[in-house]
Amino acid sequence: MPNLIATTKAGDVAGPGRGPTAAVTRAAAEVRRRVGSLPPRARDVLLILCVLVAQLWPFLADFHPAGGPWHWWGYVVVVGSALPLLLRARFPVAVLLISLATTASYDLAEHVPSQPVWYAGLIAVHGVADRSGPRARVTMLVVTVGGSLLARSPETALRSTVMFVAAYALGRAAATSRSYTRALRERAARLERDRVVEAQRAAERERARIARDMHDILSHAVALMVVQAEAGPVVAVADPARVEGVFDTIADTGRDAMLQLRRILTVLSDDDGARTPRRTLADLPALAERACGPALRVTYAATGRPRPVAPDTEIAVFHIAQEAVTNIVKHSEAAHADIRLHWGQGTLVIEIEDDGRGGGPALPGTGHGLIGMRERTAASNGTMSAGPREDGAGFVVRAELPLARAADGERA
Repeated sequence: MPNLIATTKAGDVAGPGRGPTAAVTRAAAEVRRRVGSLPPRARDVLLILCVLVAQLWPFLADFHPAGGPWHWWGYVVVVGSALPLLLRARFPVAVLLISLATTASYDLAEHVPSQPVWYAGLIAVHGVADRSGPRARVTMLVVTVGGSLLARSPETALRSTVMFVAAYALGRAAATSRSYTRALRERAARLERDRVVEAQRAAERERARIARDMHDILSHAVALMVVQAEAGPVVAVADPARVEGVFDTIADTGRDAMLQLRRILTVLSDDDGARTPRRTLADLPALAERACGPALRVTYAATGRPRPVAPDTEIAVFHIAQEAVTNIVKHSEAAHADIRLHWGQGTLVIEIEDDGRGGGPALPGTGHGLIGMRERTAASNGTMSAGPREDGAGFVVRAELPLARAADGERA
């Protein structure tokens, strides 16, 4: 007792994570990790070797009372009870029956070490509880416990019964854990499939909105051109001087419609169906100002030489910034965010960066907002990237949209 108290106090002084107990715990964890990484067949072989060493050790460590070697029958029983464990995963009941029958014949020979030969049986009971159906495992538990109660010594009968019941309980725990893990994996796979389907549906809805906006462009442009064309003859008779203006209107309307169709304009409507006012790059500073709050500061900066931009590009840039800022406010828990607009040689770059926790609860690229931003960028023939910052402390959304087509459209 004094030694035990001294050891305990020494471990306490060493502090958590130190001392003999912690070292043993770490060593056991490392052994479990290494054994768990082995293939199933290798683990079974290692288990059989451990059983053989434990059961054959008395043959080597103890001396025969009458001198000479131990009876060969003891070796046969030990090896015969352990080797069938290789098949316990496929034939658990048969392996248990063979193990019980073999170990029960251990005492048929007189000159064998006095030891309980039940290690292989315990492992076989565990296999039955882990791998067999309810009827088979309950039947084999009754048979095993019944055989244990027939032991000559009451102490041996009690000890073996307790050990076999414990092995059975551990087997059921392993089966339950494996079933729970499998259910979690299936649920994760189902959630992943649902997420992919939902992302596809979100993309389809976004494309449907794009199609509606294209319909609006065509309907407006064609209707205006038809009205102007029908009014042309009337104007030519009533006021010939205005004829040139009518044709200029038709030409401007058609040119604008062609430009927007080439860039696949996406002017989205609000949830209630009301058309939102057309946003421009001049609205970005106000967007940054509106997003500021007690816990978040948003700044805006523009670099480069500004040039004329097509309306659809302005709308796309504004809504990309708007959606990115919305994600920051909702999910990132950031304290600071930057909206940066850069005029390049032939591109317009919008970049939104924050110092939050990196994309919110959803994985980058899986939210509806990011899907919408990607659709808008692709509609303007641009490229977009979204992901954590290089230092891991925040999230960056970057979209690069070309200006060349806008200039071509203006020259046309």
